[in-house]
Formats: sequence, structure tokens, C-alpha cells
Amino acid sequence: MSETGIIQQPLQDLLGEKYLAYALSTITARSLPDVRDGLKPVHRRLLYAMRLLQLAPNTMPKKSARVVGDVIGKFHPHGDTAVYEAMVRLAQEFAARYPMVRGEGNFGSIDGDSAAAMRYTEAKLTEIAMAMLDGIDDDAVDFRDTYDGEGSEPVVLPAAFPNLLANGAAGIAVGMATSIPPHNTGEICEALLLLIDKPNSSIAELMGKMPGPDFPTGGVCTESPASMLNAYTTGRGGFSLRASWHKETLAQGTWQVIVTQIPYQVQKARLFEKMAELVEDKKIPLIERVGDESAEDIRMVIVPKSRNVDENLMMEALFRATELETRFPLNMNVLDGGRVPRLMDLKSVLRAFLDHRHEVLGRRSRHRLGEIDLRLERLAGLLIAYLNLDEVIRIIRETDEPKPPLIARFELTDIQAETILNTRLRSLRKLEEMEIRREHDALTEERGHLLTLLGDEKKRWKAIAGEIRNIRAKFGGDTELGRRRTDFAEARAIDVPLETALIEREPLTVLCSDRGWIRAVRGHNQPADELKYKEGDKGRFAIEAETTDRLLVLGSNGRIYTLGADKLPRGRGFGEPLRLIIDLGDDSEIVSIQVYKPGAMLLLVSSDGRGFRVGADDVLAQTRAGRQVLNLEGKAVATLCLVATGDHLAVVGNNRKLSVFPLEEVAVMARGRGVSLIKKGIEISDLRTFVLADGLSWKSGERTRTVPDVRPWLGHRAQVGRTVPEGFPRTNKFS
Repeated sequence: MSETGIIQQPLQDLLGEKYLAYALSTITARSLPDVRDGLKPVHRRLLYAMRLLQLAPNTMPKKSARVVGDVIGKFHPHGDTAVYEAMVRLAQEFAARYPMVRGEGNFGSIDGDSAAAMRYTEAKLTEIAMAMLDGIDDDAVDFRDTYDGEGSEPVVLPAAFPNLLANGAAGIAVGMATSIPPHNTGEICEALLLLIDKPNSSIAELMGKMPGPDFPTGGVCTESPASMLNAYTTGRGGFSLRASWHKETLAQGTWQVIVTQIPYQVQKARLFEKMAELVEDKKIPLIERVGDESAEDIRMVIVPKSRNVDENLMMEALFRATELETRFPLNMNVLDGGRVPRLMDLKSVLRAFLDHRHEVLGRRSRHRLGEIDLRLERLAGLLIAYLNLDEVIRIIRETDEPKPPLIARFELTDIQAETILNTRLRSLRKLEEMEIRREHDALTEERGHLLTLLGDEKKRWKAIAGEIRNIRAKFGGDTELGRRRTDFAEARAIDVPLETALIEREPLTVLCSDRGWIRAVRGHNQPADELKYKEGDKGRFAIEAETTDRLLVLGSNGRIYTLGADKLPRGRGFGEPLRLIIDLGDDSEIVSIQVYKPGAMLLLVSSDGRGFRVGADDVLAQTRAGRQVLNLEGKAVATLCLVATGDHLAVVGNNRKLSVFPLEEVAVMARGRGVSLIKKGIEISDLRTFVLADGLSWKSGERTRTVPDVRPWLGHRAQVGRTVPEGFPRTNKFS
């Protein structure tokens, strides 16, 4: 320091030092909760100030402005707005799973409305807050000076209630943050009791008692158990949360969806506005309209376009596009012992709470022991005074300073003498030896119990287990407040892309003529005489599908094209040329059209007798150009495409020879020429996959014929085969 009092220090060092001090202050005194009571300083000071104002659950509430004034005046020198907002959150049933403040007046709503000004609202503590403060006068916790040194405040609350996990916490500090979802108190107590009984319990065993979060607004947690176990083990992760809904049936087969619970921390008004905006912009065409019929309970109505809409697909579209599905992060970064920020797992958090309760029990027991010793000492003095009442009165009457003579005459302690002198004469006359001895015996017995408790750790843990059972009985699952609100369910894997999910589902028949004109008509089982085609044209393909299906079109060029059934021309006309919808050249023909089935296996065959199996998922194309799947050489063209089921393949050549061999001999490829299915030089007329044990069947006119034993034709691929069975169609086709 220079003579002028100016400190010479490099700016970089000074900034680093000051910023570090600011960061530590933010972490320890503002943003992160204490693992023991789960509270930040502002919440702790609020509860303590309300207790000093005697705002118990059975008293009249006081103005919130009075509470906020006491907090910022005595304990928390910050803005009144921030303190009031913290107090409001403690009172909101949709924000706090177990509210610690009971508010009178407008404390906001789930729609996102703000609370009324603090001069209009009133507040008092709840039973849960009283459990958090229980024992604070019994030297259960340490106190420190307030910011101005005129008073004292608790460093941590005794916290008989497991607040950190029950109500959760959220905060952003400098370089770190915390985010803990609320849980069910009854389940937390079960996990705590298990940890007392079995200290080496694993996190998986603890999760058997408390399986996951329990949000105040309910909803459905769709996170997998394995993911939640990993989150609780590492202290980091997240939980997917969806709105609760059900299908409500109306008259004439119509229905609507009712949303009864929305995800935690989602403003209902904003959510409804977003849903209405999506419907108005026709971004979710499955929905006709949405409505909000909520009163005290949530009731959001979603009306579909028609009764044929799949409600699961409709809700899946909403989950993806709105806050009807959210993800709540888990980051159990807390202050260990109120000093050091630390990322904890579930077991560590539960262990820290139990250790805190163990310390509180010891401190309260020692405090009570001191009170009992003091009272026993005074009772002994009162008993001496009762037995020698006349002599005591004489000494007091005749002596200016009666304390020394009393001490000398009856061998009293200073405290005993003071007790006798401070006792009114009226009371001395009413003293009864039996009452004094009765109280003395009761206190002696209690003293012995406390000494035994302090000397036996097992008894202390047994007492803590009893306290936890009391909390479970008052706030657990058997009470209205403690009943679980959030359900668990696995998110249904709907293998439908979002664009498909937004399509109204209805049956239709896809018709494609011999000249390649394609259209779709509503419904199935279309009468043949009602299907009209252009003059000189005729029907070739008739595929029953649904509007949500995708079609796979195989061209003779070996390319497979993907079509959305909903995008095909509709109506009574002749449709449109398929070549205008996909990039199928004039030198290529349509070989097959079939509905795409996820996970199916296709068998592709070319005119040169080669083929292979390919997964239907691997041939989907995203563009009009399709995907080249079957490679062709020379003049070969693609001729067949069918779904490969069963265990064997039957191939008929143009030489009217039949060859049967195991389907596994046909290679599985993503693209290529494939393997030879029949001897080179023979063209394939038709083929079919089947189950060997069921025999080989084919269509003959209106009848179906079956050869139960195909062993005479059984062999391997790329063979000539044997003459077809008697009665096989002259067309060389199975159908």
C-alpha cells in the first residue's frame, strides 16, 4: 500500500480475486440448497421470521408485507420483490409439492397469473413448515449473527421433514446449477427406513421404495427405469414427463380427448395458446378444435377431425409439438454441510439427511438433559425450603442479604438459593412434598432415558426411525396431501413419422391400371363392376391400405419408390399417371405395388433368375427418384417382389419344373444382383415362400389345392427342379 492509501495490484489479479469472492457468495449464500434442510438462505429466513411472528397453522395470518419487511429488515438485505416471490412459491400448490406457507388471497395460478401485491395477501406457516422448525429452541442447530450484528439466525433448520427430495430445488449459481424434482414423502420415508435398517443398501434397492419423482401437477413419467437408475446413481440425468389424458366417448360414435394433468412448471394458458395456434395454422390437421373447460381442476378438450382418427397418433403429434411433454433435468448439486458444493447421488442425499437428524437428536437430548439437571437442582432447593419453611422465612425477615445465610444454613447452591428467594410466599405456603417428589422422580426417570439414548447409537437410530414413521403418518401416501400424483408408464414406440401421424386414418383401396394410371378410392372390398378405367385400359393392381400407409413401388429398372397413400389422387376419375408422381422412365414398367410393413423382409427377383432378400426398412426412399436396390446386367429386368415369410421357397421355371429349397439359402443384402435361384438359362415364371410343414398350395380356378409332401421337389437353389405336381395351372403361376 502506498502512502496515499492506494493499493497497487494487477487488474487481472484483482478481478480474479473479487470474482471468486462473488462466485462463492452466490454459490453458498443464494443459489444452492443445503442438503440437510433442502433450503436456500432466503427460504430459511422466511420460515424463521414467520415463526418469530408466531404465524403458526392455528393462528390468524398476517399481511405478507409484514413478513417480507421483517425478513429484509432483520435477516435478508435484498429486494422485497425477490423475497415476496420466494414466499409466493412456497405457498403455490402447483409449484411446491408440499407447501410450507398457507396463503390467503391471490397467490397466482397455474395459468401463469402473478400473485397480488404483498399488501393485499396474508400468510402463515403450514404443518410441514412447523416440522422443519421443530426443535429450533432446543439448541438443535447452530445460530450465527445477522448481517447487521443485532440479532441471530439459524445456520440450518432442524428439518424433521425430508424437504430437499420432497419439494425439490432449482437454482443457478456461478459455474454450477442444481435441479432436483419433487418426490413423494411417504416413499422417501420408506427409503430412509430401509437405509437405517440396511446401511449398505444399493441405489436400486432404494429405488424399490421411491421409484421416481412425484410432481405437484401430476402427469405421467415415461422415463425408463434403467435411465432413472443411472440418473440417481450419477446425480445427473432427467425425466420425461407427459400430460395425463383419456378418451371420452360421446354420442353417435364420436369422441374427444380430455387432458386432466399437465407437466410440471408448464403454464396452462401458454400451453393452450400454442395448441390453438397449431390447430389454426393447420399444422396438426387431425384436430378440429381445442377448448379449455378448466375450473379448479384442469380440463382441456381436444376434438378430432373425425371419429376415424387414431387418438394415440393425435396425442403423439401434440406431445412432439407442444409442452404437453417436457423433460425435467436432474442435477443434484447441493451444499454438503452448508459449506462445500458437491454433486451427490440419491443414497448420499438420504444419508446426509439421516446424519443431520442424528446430530439434531443428540443436540436436543443434551439440551433437554441440561434443562432437567437445572430443574432437579431447583426442586431439591424447594424441597429443603418446604421442610424448613419457618426457618427460611426467619432468615429472610431478619437478614438484609438472605442468600449467604441460606446457603450456609442449608448447604444450598447459588441457583437453589436464588430459586427460593424468587418464589412467592404464597407459593411457598402451597408447596407440597409429594408434588415436588413426584416431579423429581419423573424428571429423574427422563434423565435416565436420555443418558441411555446418548450412550447407545442403536437406540438413537431407533428413535430417528420413529420420527420418520411419524412424518410418514402425517404426510405420507395415506393422506390427501401425500397421495402419489405422478404415474409411471413406458412411452409407446409409435413407428410412424410425424408427417404420417398428422394424417387422418381411414381405409382406402389403391388402384393402378395396366397403363400405369393410379388413384385411391375410399373403403375396402370395392365391387369390380364399379371400377372404371380409360378406354383400352384395364385394372392391374388393387391394394387395400389406409391413408397412413406408405406404398413400395418396384420398377423394372430395379429401383424401389416410396409413395404416401394419402397423397394419391382421389375421387371418381381415372387418377394420374404414376410416372408423373415418381421418376419412372418411359423405358421402365411397374412390376409390383405393396404396402410397406415395418420390419418385413422382401424377396426381389430379376429376369435372369437371380434374387436376394432385403429389409423393407432398408428400401424406403425419401425422393421421387427412388432407391436403386436390384442391380441388373445386360437385358435383365426386375420381375418379382414379394414379402418373404415362412421357411422355404418354391420356384417354377418356364420349363414347368418346380424347385423347392430353404429360404435361408437366399442371401440377405441391402443392394446387389443376388444369388441364382434357378439354373442358368431358365427363366422364373413364379415363386412363393411357404412353411414346409404346411405343404405347398396354389390357386386353381375357385379352388385351392395343396401338396402336403414336397420332398420329391426339395433340394437346393440354382437347380433345374422336377416336373410340377399334377393339377398345377398351365399359366405356371401359383395364383
